[in-house]
Amino acid sequence: MADLLLSEKYKAFLRCTAPVEFLEGTTAAGKTTVGLFKFILRCAASPKRLHVLAGLDQGTIEKNIITKELGMLDDFGDLVEYWPGGRGEDRLPHLLLHAPGGDRKIYVMGYADKARWKKALGGQYGCLYIDEINIADIDFVREAAMRCDYLLATLNPDDPGLPVYAEFIDHARPLPQWAQDTPKEITAQLCQTAKPGWVHWFFSFEHNLGLSAEKRRQIISMVPPGTKLYKNKILGLRGRATGLIFSLEPRHLICAAELRALLTRPEHPLHWVQLSCGVDTSYSQQTADTFAFVLDGILSDRRKVTLAAQAHNNKTRAEHSLPPLAPSDIPPLLLDFLEQQRRAWGFARTVYLDSADQATITECQKYRRLHGCMYDFVPAWKRLPVLDRINLECGWLAHGDHLFVQEACAPLIEEYNVYSWDEKKPNCPEDRNDHCVNAEQYAWLPYKEQIG
Repeated sequence: MADLLLSEKYKAFLRCTAPVEFLEGTTAAGKTTVGLFKFILRCAASPKRLHVLAGLDQGTIEKNIITKELGMLDDFGDLVEYWPGGRGEDRLPHLLLHAPGGDRKIYVMGYADKARWKKALGGQYGCLYIDEINIADIDFVREAAMRCDYLLATLNPDDPGLPVYAEFIDHARPLPQWAQDTPKEITAQLCQTAKPGWVHWFFSFEHNLGLSAEKRRQIISMVPPGTKLYKNKILGLRGRATGLIFSLEPRHLICAAELRALLTRPEHPLHWVQLSCGVDTSYSQQTADTFAFVLDGILSDRRKVTLAAQAHNNKTRAEHSLPPLAPSDIPPLLLDFLEQQRRAWGFARTVYLDSADQATITECQKYRRLHGCMYDFVPAWKRLPVLDRINLECGWLAHGDHLFVQEACAPLIEEYNVYSWDEKKPNCPEDRNDHCVNAEQYAWLPYKEQIG
């Protein structure tokens, strides 16, 4: 049996007896190596005889899990037999684990072949291991997860809009003693209703004691900083690696204190030329679509600053037993947002609401008529095609003419990091992850000539 060098966090992971565990983190963090070791131990301790090991396909599982260095055969030697073509009457690929309580059979399944796994998956299983669950067929994950007593899955951070996050991963939570190890960006995304006993583990380079400092430097040096690949693999943060429309960099983010210093500096202080607000809406209780408020400002040096973004979602409200928001609920929420921003940055008199949502426009205008307020609620100016809007924004980002207040724009920044071209219609942006993006566009569209 090969020796495993274990950090204190990995030792805690091996001792944990949770029913569901997700191992997320950077590349080369040791997630697969230590996760497989624990999976075999759980299979041996399980009262059930049948278990499942799942990956992209059989060849990938063999290369990355079974026969690799510190893989199953390396770790457990003669205690594990691998039968890639099945054995006897059982023609399904499987591993045979010789455990103290009797032999355990671990079926090897590829989730890429839907017809095959649908035929092979049946009955109840003790332990289920899913390698790279972020790329797994979501139907496989749903079907297999309900058939097991213990689920262990690994993943590198990916597009947070994938259904596997909302349906499975984001229901887990870090153990209190290790919560500080999880990046705050991922902690904020673990926002679905917590499920009892579900544990989220975040592992990085520092937790892999078998990784030399030289090898770590080599891995990091091969990935260009500022790219989505760097964000996913090196920083361990979620966000799509390919097909992204925008690419935010640290230079596009500004903290509120730094912006205030620009507005109040003794020599050549900047001032606001225009402040405006955009609103996009979606009242669905079945999807993750949001309705969003975004405040934009244009500085006297022609830079545009997104000052604040706020998002609400009826599906999340339903999960927390809160009543869904209707168009009549929007005016008070919107006015509260506008007044907070007026105190912080200044008066944005005109609010541009999605012109396709006549109900919300009517409710806001009725509120102004009945209660009185100093804001004008008007339909958004949407004559500029979406591709032209994207082209303008890409230019502003390239030249540093669009900044985001980091503390107040989290929902919008999150969308910018995942908003992508449609894979089925590659010349069109996808119709999701865009409600804050749309609201932000409504705020600047009438004033585009003043930017850049």
